[in-house]
Amino acid sequence: MNKITRLVFALLSALIVAAPGGTLATLAASRAVAGPWVELGTDNDLQVRVVVPSDVAACPEIVADGKTTEARQRGASDGDFEVTVCSATVPLATKKLTVGGIDAPTVPPVIDRIIVLGDSGCRIDQNMAQDCDDKKQWPFPVIANDAANRRPDLVIHVGDYYYRENACPNGNKGCEGSPHGDNWGAWQADFFDPAAPLLKAAPWVMVRGNHELCRRGGKGWMRLLDPRADMPDCTDTSPPYRLHLGGLDLMVFDSADADDFKPDPQKVAVYAAQFAQLLANAPQGSWLVTHRPVWALGKGKDAGQTLNQTEQAAIRGRLPAGLDMVMTGHVHDFTSYAFGPRRPAQLIVGVGGDRMDDLPPQPWVGAAIDGMKTTRGFALERFGFFVMEHHASGWGGTLYAPDDKTVLAECAINGRDLDCHN
Repeated sequence: MNKITRLVFALLSALIVAAPGGTLATLAASRAVAGPWVELGTDNDLQVRVVVPSDVAACPEIVADGKTTEARQRGASDGDFEVTVCSATVPLATKKLTVGGIDAPTVPPVIDRIIVLGDSGCRIDQNMAQDCDDKKQWPFPVIANDAANRRPDLVIHVGDYYYRENACPNGNKGCEGSPHGDNWGAWQADFFDPAAPLLKAAPWVMVRGNHELCRRGGKGWMRLLDPRADMPDCTDTSPPYRLHLGGLDLMVFDSADADDFKPDPQKVAVYAAQFAQLLANAPQGSWLVTHRPVWALGKGKDAGQTLNQTEQAAIRGRLPAGLDMVMTGHVHDFTSYAFGPRRPAQLIVGVGGDRMDDLPPQPWVGAAIDGMKTTRGFALERFGFFVMEHHASGWGGTLYAPDDKTVLAECAINGRDLDCHN
């Protein structure tokens, strides 16, 4: 920012503060480069966040049910993140929430409609580059807008937000000029700009994916989306937590670093202890929400293998009777498995924008996964988003294509029975 711009900004700030009802907090909100958005925190609270330019002198004022709550800076601005992330904690039961005078979403008393999506970024890595400007090749901006129009009560993102890890290859017009690396520019392009309508629509449950490990997008994850009130140092595992909201019981588990095929004994021990803590006395009808599927058949280059073998070893013998379903992403398809009453159903919604995995020609019903055969199974290789709606008989789900009109699959969810079909 040059001297003239700084002077203009200072004069404008003074005028707004002097005007009736004008505050620097309102100005900060009006200059927000992302948000405000609301996510569910680890203490069953609401984490309210907004990103403003680093030159803004104060965080926006956050008012929850008439009570002003202090917003604090989350991480210092630096060369990778030349922005200020402002964050505050408010009660889960908050009914009216504003950030710098701008309305922000809250959790209703009963949750009847949920959007589930995951694996949403535009992949630019050493192996391939998607066409990030082509909405058919990377449909996440369309998906987020259409999902917002569905007026959800809650959004669950099952992980992998950041994919622009490498520079766009020379001569590739589809991603030419794209930002890359674990920095604000890449996070803004991959997630915050396209997700803006959906961030305004409802509170989010943010699940960490393997793309948010410390060696990949961990810096951005910790600063921007990690659900803990205070920004922690980056580690590749984080504590699990429970959410009880709007009639739902969600068990959120960080499986980002759980190797799919090589269950290291030390990792298994860490995850086993976390599962024991998280799942003890799980309420009836609860769901485990994590990134990597616990029970799945490999696809694409992993066809013929089962995953995730680390989680399988860690959770074995620790499944509570109350756990009905595991909700994940990681595999870039829409897949459902049911095992009957002895094991929770497994739902995979990894269809938010990253390239699809090739489906192998294998039976989905009767397939053996970690010693148990599936009683139902379904798989589809299409981009889309999943809308879950609560009915008197249980939950139903519809997978929509990015056009928001084409129904790709429909599901009935009743306890541990998950039945999906075209």
